[in-house]
Amino acid sequence: MLVAVTMLLASGCSQPGQRPGSDPASGSTSPSAPAGPQPSSSATTDDPATRAAALVAELGDEDLVGQVLMPYAYGDRATQVSAGSAAGNQALAGVDTPAEMIEKYRLGGLILVGFSADDPTQGNQPTTNVDNPKQVRELTTGLREAAGKLAAGSAPLLIGTDQEYGVVTRVTEGVTLLPSALAAGAAGDPALTEAAWRAAGTELAAMGINVDFAPVADVLVTRSAVIGSRSFGADSQRAGQQVGGAVRGLQAAGVAATVKHFPGHGHSADDSHQDLPVLSQSRKKLAAQAWPPFTAGIEAGALAVMSAHLDVRAVDPGVPATFSYKLLTEVLRGELGFQGVVVTDGMNMPPARRWGPGEAAVRALKAGNDLILMPPNVSQAYDGVLAALRDGSLPRTRLVEAVTRVLTMKFTLADAPTPELSALATPEHRAAARALAAAAVTVLRGRCDEVAVRGPVTVTSSDGRAHTRAALTEALTEAGVRVVADGGTIVHLVGYGDRAGDLRADAAITVAMDTPYVLGQAKSATLLATYSSSRASMEALAAVLAGKATAPGRSPVKVSGLSATTCAG
Repeated sequence: MLVAVTMLLASGCSQPGQRPGSDPASGSTSPSAPAGPQPSSSATTDDPATRAAALVAELGDEDLVGQVLMPYAYGDRATQVSAGSAAGNQALAGVDTPAEMIEKYRLGGLILVGFSADDPTQGNQPTTNVDNPKQVRELTTGLREAAGKLAAGSAPLLIGTDQEYGVVTRVTEGVTLLPSALAAGAAGDPALTEAAWRAAGTELAAMGINVDFAPVADVLVTRSAVIGSRSFGADSQRAGQQVGGAVRGLQAAGVAATVKHFPGHGHSADDSHQDLPVLSQSRKKLAAQAWPPFTAGIEAGALAVMSAHLDVRAVDPGVPATFSYKLLTEVLRGELGFQGVVVTDGMNMPPARRWGPGEAAVRALKAGNDLILMPPNVSQAYDGVLAALRDGSLPRTRLVEAVTRVLTMKFTLADAPTPELSALATPEHRAAARALAAAAVTVLRGRCDEVAVRGPVTVTSSDGRAHTRAALTEALTEAGVRVVADGGTIVHLVGYGDRAGDLRADAAITVAMDTPYVLGQAKSATLLATYSSSRASMEALAAVLAGKATAPGRSPVKVSGLSATTCAG
């Protein structure tokens, strides 16, 4: 059996840019898999790829199909859920609990979902199953126990989430919250980024999460609300340095990094959670501007790349990149040299729902994806892939190739330690977040030596930001600045989604806590940016306003009428 699979891999696991074989006769239906994990030759080697190939040889059709699916589930526990969550799982997969979903469909992974008020991705987050670290750790432990009963159980279940930090952060309580990617871009120090993301990776691992769908490698060349501060900035080379730092940090902690959204969502201002954005740039411009951060992530060793629902007119017009062989196999693998796992963006998003779940999953696999994320109906996706495998419309070599990549990533992560929950929000981790946030604070208008406030301060903001006002108030008080309800120097905060109408004309200082574009319309004598509303960012801002720290950041995006910084250096 192992010899047969080795021959299949030799013919089916293509070199970069080569199309996998498409002959339906290249393999027959494999025998049924054993009921549970069986001993394999993987015990003789520690090489993840060799272990993956050996395990693939033991898997039947149903197990192969399950390994390329990574849906979400309803419920905050693996085996016990509310009646509402059970109903959600029944509609999604014909089961009651997340554990039953894993067992029935022999899943390769599960994504944990959730959203917050300013989250631009909430459109494809139909539920939430994350609350606090203890609950997440209990959930992931239960999910792994269910996966351990599968034929592929010797390879750890992939449990992922979108922990980007900033506006897209699934677990927000009890963890160290890093400043946004745009803040890291303003800081411009990959070493600080790497240290902060290593801390973040350690905390994810402590909760039982081994895949982070981050960092965002999109270059912010448009004023995109859906990407915005999730990007490291508008300069592809500088953004690439930051992507590399984030990848190295995460994976040093045993968490797979996922560089996204290929081929570059920052080159369109439209939102793929609503429609199919069009990238009208030339291939040459995309190669020069959009793809360098992905290359940087690949060179840093990223284990995964996420494909995006984007219509790249210069390469494969009318075909979303998720379903484009030209983009995923010829460009991403052939030209950029990526050999790891390609995972789709959410298949429950509108551009992917132009086909039924089964046909969409098959199309995505044939294009070059290895992992199907968030199918809108797990039963239909599973049945569609299984039927296509058996009738030959999905070449067995392509599925074997995809599963081998998924299992290779699993075995790469298999021996990473799982820290205790006491590793969360440690002084060292908070210090790493503060260092990155402090390096990001930027003066876009006003003299650097006159930023510090004199006398009491009144903190105001646009609506809905009481929590952030309170955080800055507390940080200013701790820094020795008196905060009053009215009459002091007005420091006005603006954040995600705010526009000119959310500015305050009489504010002495206006601070942008997301993309800084709105500052171009502000009248304040002093304009600052933290690019983030995290606790670390508010502490860094307070230190600058108290005169205890400088503002060394440079805006990583151009703001009309303002310089990147008014500070020297």
